[in-house]
This record gives sequence, C-alpha cells and structure tokens, in this order.
Amino acid sequence: MDIITQLQEQLNEMAMVAVNTFGTLQRDAPPVRLSNSYPDPLNPNPNPDDPASQPPQTQPGAPGQPQAQVQAQAQPPAPPPAPTLDLAEHPKAMSHALVLAAKKFDALVAALPLSSEEDQLKRIQELQAENEAVGSELQKQLEAAELELKQVEVLFNEATDNCINLKKPDQ
Repeated sequence: MDIITQLQEQLNEMAMVAVNTFGTLQRDAPPVRLSNSYPDPLNPNPNPDDPASQPPQTQPGAPGQPQAQVQAQAQPPAPPPAPTLDLAEHPKAMSHALVLAAKKFDALVAALPLSSEEDQLKRIQELQAENEAVGSELQKQLEAAELELKQVEVLFNEATDNCINLKKPDQ
C-alpha cells in the first residue's frame, strides 16, 4: 500500500475517532447552568420547601383516586441499573485515541519523500519521455497488427472464393 493511501486511511480513522469523541462528550456531558436568570436544569424546583410550588399530594386510598394508582404508589420504583462505563475515564480514553491517531498521521507525513520543485519537474519530464517511448512502441505494434489483419483478410477472401467456386487452392 502506498503512503498516500495510508495517509487517506489514517485521516478517515482520525475523523471517525473525532466524531465519536465529540458525540460521546456531547451525550455524557452534564447540563450546565447558563446564568442565574435561567432555571437550574438539574433542579427545576429551586425552593423545595415552598408548599405553593409542590403539587398537591393525595393519600393512598383517598376517595376519587383509582385503585391502580394506589398500588403504584405503594411499590417504590426499581432503581436504574448502574452504568458499566466509567464516564469520567471514557472521554480521556477517547481523547487518547484521537491523539494517537494524530501522531500516527504525523509519522506518515514525516515519511513522505521530500523533493524540490526542480526534482519534481525533472521526474515529470522523465515520465513524459518514457510515455512517448512506450506510445511509439505501441503505435509500431498497432501498425504491424493492422498489416497482419489485412493479410489474414486477403487469405480469408481467397479461401471463401475457392470454397464458393469449388476450386482447389493454388499450389
């Protein structure tokens, strides 16, 4: 695999790691309070002791309350499953992977052969001369093939004429 292809693949890997890192950070980041004039996203009720801001509570089995609600209030909800991923370490690991991918890309760039503009122009001229030599050789082969094709056509026409006229081939 040539170095340019390796650079392209490494750049694609870096982009994928970056997108995954940013997406994970965005998904796992806790909400942040923009200013004091906005409500706190983690605590929508800033004064929990204020009875006017709390919804009215009814006693289980009170008149007008359905029996299903009474049973639902009697059983505490199941606790959510504990996360298996350490959210504090995950962004660090992803950032580390992004840095490693960038370092590998830098190493590939450093491995590129350095050449001056004069060297590149000289190489282009060499390749053009080689292209012209190969082109002229192909042209010669094409002319030889066309000549051979004409000879085969003449022989084929003679053979078909002899078959049609039922003549024996000339010897």
